[in-house]
Amino acid sequence: MTEPSRIGVIRDVNGPIVTIELPGARNGEQVKIGKLGLFGEVISLAGTRAVVQTYESTDGVRPGEGCVGLGFPLSVELGPGLMGGIFDGVQRPLEKIALQSGDYIRRGIQVPALDRTRRWTFVPNAGLEPGAKIGAGMVLGTVQETLSVEHRILVPPGIAGELVDIAPAGDYDIESPIARVHTPKGQSVKLNMLQRWPVRKPRPYLRRDDGISPLITGQRVIDSFFPQLKGGKGAVPGPFGAGKTVVQQQIARWSNADIVIYVGCGERGNELVDVLESFPQLTDPYSGRKLMERTLLVANTSNMPVVAREASIYVGMTMAEYYRDMGYDVVMLADSTSRWAEALREVSGRLGQMPVEEGYPAYLASRLAAVYERAGRVETFGAGSGSVTLIGAVSPPGGDFSEPVTSHTKDIIETFWALSKELADARHYPSIDWVTSFSSHVHTAAQWWHQQVDPNWERRRTAALALLARDAELSRIVNLVGPEALSDAQRWELEGASLVKEGVLQQSALDEVDTFCSPQKQFALLDLVITIYRDGAALIELGVPVAELQNLPLLAKMRRLKSLYSSEQMDQIQAFRTEVASAFEEIRGEYARQGDTAPSS
Repeated sequence: MTEPSRIGVIRDVNGPIVTIELPGARNGEQVKIGKLGLFGEVISLAGTRAVVQTYESTDGVRPGEGCVGLGFPLSVELGPGLMGGIFDGVQRPLEKIALQSGDYIRRGIQVPALDRTRRWTFVPNAGLEPGAKIGAGMVLGTVQETLSVEHRILVPPGIAGELVDIAPAGDYDIESPIARVHTPKGQSVKLNMLQRWPVRKPRPYLRRDDGISPLITGQRVIDSFFPQLKGGKGAVPGPFGAGKTVVQQQIARWSNADIVIYVGCGERGNELVDVLESFPQLTDPYSGRKLMERTLLVANTSNMPVVAREASIYVGMTMAEYYRDMGYDVVMLADSTSRWAEALREVSGRLGQMPVEEGYPAYLASRLAAVYERAGRVETFGAGSGSVTLIGAVSPPGGDFSEPVTSHTKDIIETFWALSKELADARHYPSIDWVTSFSSHVHTAAQWWHQQVDPNWERRRTAALALLARDAELSRIVNLVGPEALSDAQRWELEGASLVKEGVLQQSALDEVDTFCSPQKQFALLDLVITIYRDGAALIELGVPVAELQNLPLLAKMRRLKSLYSSEQMDQIQAFRTEVASAFEEIRGEYARQGDTAPSS
């Protein structure tokens, strides 16, 4: 029951910003506002007056209505039952809300994020016995949350001491005690499978570690040209229509992370509907099971309250850190951080704070950095190594990469996949621009590629990028004076770059065969393109006209090879290598015979 001193009154309402009189209020505390009991968060204090940002529309709320301080910050529920869930920006389960209030979320509705009635089969850790010393992050036991995810029940942060008893294997709900700990202060603490954690506070870990293996996404332009390590920080900036959402959805669908968390932050409802409808139908290429068994979604569309949009990034990140603490590799996709920054701008404007670049608050860069820095690979307290990879989409107005959100993000992240409107207009997808994109993980990723796929990976990647750079130079000459000004060798360079772009970089998300490409298939395609270019260049040096090479049927087949054979049909792809070698050998032999039969001078 709430103490009388914790009851206050509303003084002023300004959109989502409400000023209240609440003795004893603390910064970050959650409050209930008005007769509807709208939830909000204290963001500023002046004596007994507090400024609250509300997660729901304040239409109809008036000064004089009551408010209640809840005594705890915005927190999320963590425990079995998260996987496969669909939540709003403050972790309310949308499927359960739909059963109670229909298609629209009724204001003030409160539904627990996790089901209290469902019972889970808990299996205690075989190495734990009464009297054992335990600490934060240690694994008490496991629950099979889905067929793809084993949920490890951890000792909550801040708890340490002697284990008094632990529940035997059996079925329990998330609030049933499963262990009892005697702390050094003489307290007896009961532990269950449910934890709560404030979303704006990073979860603790033992130490940070360096990323060692790439996040394989099945997208060639990412994995083979601009790789992202597990535990890294990446961004996908691009103008409207360039394909940011599709790139993020492809990563969510096909990445080799253990857990995928997709946060739709302020994007259009139809895009999130596509995610919600398509994901349950997809099969995980790594386990062969349903993709939703290792995925959870946070859906906060553009028509939902702006403050909940701001909170959704923190909600998603806290759940990602929770699974990281179990020793899992988690990838979190935020679509998009621009809409999150716009929420910051709107709230700061209503607070009367001094705007800086393009109206954004002065703390934009530090808030962005604080979110991205929660990503990383860490050594956990009791479950080995885990990681959170954060990839944020950025939507710069007009595709201007110099605007504040993009420029600040670029200073923070390690992998930058810049989308090009020109490539998108030319129907080249993914429209990741190989000129302006970069990755600081290439040399680390190369060690994995060399060990797991082929020791020539980095050389082939460098050769392909050199061809693309040469293509940009020669294309300017062609635009000025026409292709006739180029030599045969230069025209073959253009053909080689075209093979790289069409045979390797282009990849359709709608092609059932090519939507996912294994590392082995990626390297095989890249190696074939470079081999064709180099063998052709050698023939041109012998005097073979470039037109004869350009008319070879194998060039057209090379462009289609990615869609002809799947990642499981590597034998057919390797057979094409023999076909290429035979075709070039035949041309070489023909010109060698012509040289032998040519009359001597």
